[in-house]
Amino acid sequence: MTRVVVLIACHNRRETTVRCLRSLIGQDGPEASVRVLLTDDGSTDGTAHAVRAVWPGIQVLKGNGRLFWAKAMALAASAAGDYDFLLWLNDDVVLDPGALQHLLATHRLLSGPGNGDTIVVGCLRDPHSGAATYSGVRRRNRLHPVSFSTITAARRPVQAETMNGNLVLIPRRVVTTVGQIDARFSHGLADFDYGLRARTRGCTVWVAPGTLGTCPRNSPDGGWTDPALPVRERLRLVCAPKGLPPASWWRFTRRHAGPLWPMYWLSPYVRLLVGAVLTRIRHGARGLVG
Repeated sequence: MTRVVVLIACHNRRETTVRCLRSLIGQDGPEASVRVLLTDDGSTDGTAHAVRAVWPGIQVLKGNGRLFWAKAMALAASAAGDYDFLLWLNDDVVLDPGALQHLLATHRLLSGPGNGDTIVVGCLRDPHSGAATYSGVRRRNRLHPVSFSTITAARRPVQAETMNGNLVLIPRRVVTTVGQIDARFSHGLADFDYGLRARTRGCTVWVAPGTLGTCPRNSPDGGWTDPALPVRERLRLVCAPKGLPPASWWRFTRRHAGPLWPMYWLSPYVRLLVGAVLTRIRHGARGLVG
């Protein structure tokens, strides 16, 4: 029996989390057992009670509301105990029937000589358009070592450089080699960092064929990249945990951007400031013309 431990992090979106858990029901199949560890990061909407009603054996770990994704997932992983695979699962994912079995079958297919210890990523699609939203990723080119493009679904497994952490199957051998998620990241980047670290240790990252569920892409509206927001608000948001906090970006670029990492670390903040200055100049020029 293959033992799969599912790791989920959530915060105050009860119905979304419950919908994800319902899609997990029946995913074990005849040859796998599934255990769920969920970090409820300070939810006040009754999430903990609701998920126990859907999945009675779920283990809920409590956060303080300031863990965000990386720390919440690391906390869940710390309680995983014995397993054959970890499954990272975002709580806004709705799995297709048979998704877990498809991931396990892909891992068996790729576990031959030359593939090292294999991470298998599930490609997810937008529930309305069907376009790929989260998947494995690859670097755009050598000149942009920390800029990545999404790998769309194919009929065969596709090798990736790293991955979004929305639906990822990680065998215990990879965890033994790489360790767990780096909880020193604030929120994002920890998934990209994990895949890149795994590859430097001889592991491989593959995207399973087809799409395995739905997950809408997060909208940039209201975020630090939204040009409609005032500059001061964008500067506040870029430093927030869900933005591009300088300490996390420093850790990521220093590890993965090569010898020119300080330039790559600084560039998004410079672009934001330069864009703000140019916008102010344009607005001033329009005022003079008026």
